[in-house]
Amino acid sequence: MAMLLRKLCASMSSSSSSKRSSDDSPPSSTTGNSPPPHLGAFYYLPDEILMQILRLLDPKDAAKLCFLSKLWRYIISDNDLWIHFLQNYYPDPWDSVLFAETNLSSGYPLPATAAEMSHVSFRNVYAQRAQLPSSVIIDGGSGYCKFGLSDHAYPLGRSATFLEFGSVETPMYTRLRHFFGTIYNRMQVKPSSQPVIVSIPICHYDDTESAKASRRQLKEAIYSALFDMNVPAVCALNQATLALYAAKQTSGIAVNIGFQVTSVVPILNGKVMRNVGVEVVGIGALQLTGFLREQMQQNNIIFESLYTVRTLKEKLCYVAADYEAELSKDTEASFEAVGEGWFTLSKERFQTGEILFQPRLARVRAMGLHQAVALCMDHCHSAELVGDGDWFKTVVLSGGTACLPGLPERLEKELHALLSPEVSNGITVIPPPYGVDTAWFGAKAIGNVSTFPGRWCTTKKQFRQNYKVNRIW
Repeated sequence: MAMLLRKLCASMSSSSSSKRSSDDSPPSSTTGNSPPPHLGAFYYLPDEILMQILRLLDPKDAAKLCFLSKLWRYIISDNDLWIHFLQNYYPDPWDSVLFAETNLSSGYPLPATAAEMSHVSFRNVYAQRAQLPSSVIIDGGSGYCKFGLSDHAYPLGRSATFLEFGSVETPMYTRLRHFFGTIYNRMQVKPSSQPVIVSIPICHYDDTESAKASRRQLKEAIYSALFDMNVPAVCALNQATLALYAAKQTSGIAVNIGFQVTSVVPILNGKVMRNVGVEVVGIGALQLTGFLREQMQQNNIIFESLYTVRTLKEKLCYVAADYEAELSKDTEASFEAVGEGWFTLSKERFQTGEILFQPRLARVRAMGLHQAVALCMDHCHSAELVGDGDWFKTVVLSGGTACLPGLPERLEKELHALLSPEVSNGITVIPPPYGVDTAWFGAKAIGNVSTFPGRWCTTKKQFRQNYKVNRIW
């Protein structure tokens, strides 16, 4: 049957224009016993059988059938058929494609409600995605930079972030040019060849005029540096929003455990709600690694480098569901670090993660993570913003330290204990969907949407028109 359909596709090239001009109407207007031209015996098959046969073709052969007649065009445009092709022939997972095309295809600002799947032409989506040029993705990070191309399954590489994005000290422009130039050299990609998506760590948290000016200055410096490198189009978004997109969400609270601090960011329809309040906790990955180092030294565990300590944190540490109960358990476990042999940890395994909830254990004066998230949720609930009243009840974690086992469950438990039932009912805490690369994959979702670059990007001409500034950094 598949071979017969392939021959039918091949016959397209030999079909005369006169035959094509005698195309039949769609099935609703087809009457009588004579099958329409170019449909032949297939006309008598039930629709569901015909669709099963079409699925035996690859997308290119299926697309060719639309040239034979109006009736074939009508059949081939069926959304279910192209959903099948996207599920089986497209490299990205279907759920990611569906989220992007129903939520992100209109560009920024996002619509208040997602597009209905029935209103999206997935035939067009397939065709447009097949023609998309790849985009460069640079996830600056607060500790490590992840970089790669949107049509790749994973980042091409990573390096220490040697640029502190949060600083706006002079010379900002020079350091940005050096930073982006180094990344492009490592990728061996010409800046002028494709658009770029840059993730920016959340910084200048307040909603004050001074903070707004600092954020604007940073973003303008990024655009200026990249456009002076002849990048054709730039999309610059904050990491918190990208982490939310990676989790297939457009609204919620993004909790990023960064290198030095943890940010709790409320986001509604892709927009950071700074007027509601971004919370910042003075605990990050650096403090957890330092705390574990101290505990190992106190227990006379000898190690050669901080890298070994960080590796042990990633491989052995976890967050206890009940800290007091965990103290009475046997939690000993071992791991072999390359070049240094075996290390055995016990209570250090869960005490390290506990400082997220009890910073005083590390002699840090700060709110616990659960308290900061609860405070943010209270502010969101009190704001009574237009739309879904539960928009803030989805919490998405990101950052390497957020990958500690047990963290999502513990945070959810603590939030239920802190908040009133009205606010806590329906809370969901999502672990980092792609581990340490979560923000990078959020950018990938944007870079692969069928309408990209579209309204997501700013071109050099638009930048000069909108800002009317020359390089002053």
